[in-house]
Amino acid sequence: MRFSSPKFKFSPSSLTAKIESKVSIQTPSLSRASEQHCLSLLQACNSFSNLLQIHSHILKSGLNSNPFVLTKLISTASSLNAIDYASSVVFSNCDNITRIFDTFLFNTLIRGYAHSTVAKINGVAAFSFMLRNAIFPNKFTFPFVLKACAGLGDLNLGKQVHGSVVKFGFEADLYVQNTLVHAYSSCGGGIELAREVFDGMPKSDPVCWSAMIGGYVRLGRCNDAVVLFREMQIEGVKPDEVTVVTVLSACADMGALELGKWIGIYVEKEGIAKTVPLCNALIDMFAKCGSIDDALRLFGEMPERSIVSWTSIIDGLAMHGHGREAIALFEEMKSVGVIPDDVVFIGVLSACSHAGMVEKGCHYFDSMRNEFTIIPKIEHYGCMVDLFSRAGLVKRALEFVQDMPMEPNPVIWRTLISACRAHGELELSESITKQLIGAEPMHGSNYVLLSNIYASMHGWEKKSKIRYLMGERGIRKVPGCSLIELDSKIYEFVAGDKSHEKYKEIYEMVEEMGRELRIAGYVPTTSEVLLDIDEEDKEDTLYKHSEKLAIAFALLNTKPGTLIRIVKNLRICSDCHSAIKFISKVYNREIVVRDRNRFHLFKDGECSCKGYW
Repeated sequence: MRFSSPKFKFSPSSLTAKIESKVSIQTPSLSRASEQHCLSLLQACNSFSNLLQIHSHILKSGLNSNPFVLTKLISTASSLNAIDYASSVVFSNCDNITRIFDTFLFNTLIRGYAHSTVAKINGVAAFSFMLRNAIFPNKFTFPFVLKACAGLGDLNLGKQVHGSVVKFGFEADLYVQNTLVHAYSSCGGGIELAREVFDGMPKSDPVCWSAMIGGYVRLGRCNDAVVLFREMQIEGVKPDEVTVVTVLSACADMGALELGKWIGIYVEKEGIAKTVPLCNALIDMFAKCGSIDDALRLFGEMPERSIVSWTSIIDGLAMHGHGREAIALFEEMKSVGVIPDDVVFIGVLSACSHAGMVEKGCHYFDSMRNEFTIIPKIEHYGCMVDLFSRAGLVKRALEFVQDMPMEPNPVIWRTLISACRAHGELELSESITKQLIGAEPMHGSNYVLLSNIYASMHGWEKKSKIRYLMGERGIRKVPGCSLIELDSKIYEFVAGDKSHEKYKEIYEMVEEMGRELRIAGYVPTTSEVLLDIDEEDKEDTLYKHSEKLAIAFALLNTKPGTLIRIVKNLRICSDCHSAIKFISKVYNREIVVRDRNRFHLFKDGECSCKGYW
């Protein structure tokens, strides 16, 4: 098999001269220059400048062809983020490479590149170089190479490495199989290949289950991840901490609270250690599934907390609209000596945004630089634009964008466009959206934004042209989708959906809801229906929104008074927001809706967001 990959890049020229010019340590005589002495020096090395001195010592001691010393040198260089220097050390000995270098040395080099954030391709290239020079891989080589492939997301490279796995007879090695599953599931279009490998593996080890479940979660196929986890239970394989954390992530994405709670109980029952990462995953799951009280309870019980623990609970409170509580926890975090990082500030600014605390948000944004010497990233600027936009301060948001020290990204522009449309600045939003389409001609949401703007302006002809252009370019609008968990099963509804086996009963319930809500004073917000059609047809379209179908299904299949939880993939529209307020009052239900931006708790005709969504 011919393995193809980019050529390995290195610069060994004048290496020895460069190193010797930096020598500042006393070099022992050759008689004292032993392999063990050099290994000890490398073990204690803690800086790149120190590494240069030790390398010079190795050269003068005549050990630059010793594979043990060179392997340790590469390992040390990798730990100091000097992987390119390590490769130059290896390839400065190109003339003698097959005589003095072994598989273990190359494994160390490839592992260093696999763990690198910027040079993973060189790990694959080093593997290719290794094969071309008849240095044969062992079972430890392939996991490192496959990890590099996973980081690159290159399916073709993954397939080529898989071919080498088979060629060298390691296709039955469990560790290699696990990394194959991980590599394929990390590459676009590779999930089915990952499943083929998984299906051919022995299933007694939880690691292989974790690899496949994790692959599904990374691709957003959380329902498949949960189904596989249940199969794992049937097979009698006890999950480890990694599996549990991964499945909790899937529960968080789907809003599957009951399954998440069951996993929490399972952890207690099976005596799985409640480590800080596991507790963090539970907090994140509870918060994203709408049970912020459980998240707070677990956070309060933790004997040890990391910065991730604080960030998770602050983010959770922000999503639920508890801005003041989130800020209070942030202040408590600082008081106990935990130094904020840039990630926790995203949660803090989001909390201010969802609670309408404009000046408080400005204070914390300024404190990043002034108090903690944190340079705000584009995500923080985005939070500030969102803060001003939600508060109706469109001109202030625009001025803020114009004064940004970096180029605004499309997310910031879309936030500003939505604010302009919501507050009547239609011409400005039209102008910005046209520029955005020019910059991102294949991004569907830009066309939807412009289409919505034209509908708000009653420009039906222009709106039709935009929709036609989308079709011509093969761009489709993301349909509204809502998930609901009943009896540990996830049900999915799409706007206008009739695929459910009981769709007739569901639509009859929707019609009943409409009659009851009208009696209670609800008036449909038909401006949300962006079509030039009769008002009656517009109202009919509104009733088919996915969250209303999900609520109708829940009302039919749960006892009176049962709390309803829904997860929606898009931002909830103003009509559904208004309608669900009435539903909560008419049917005496608490309804929790997690949309793309935040949580809404509807109770007694009111919503927890207080209009900030």
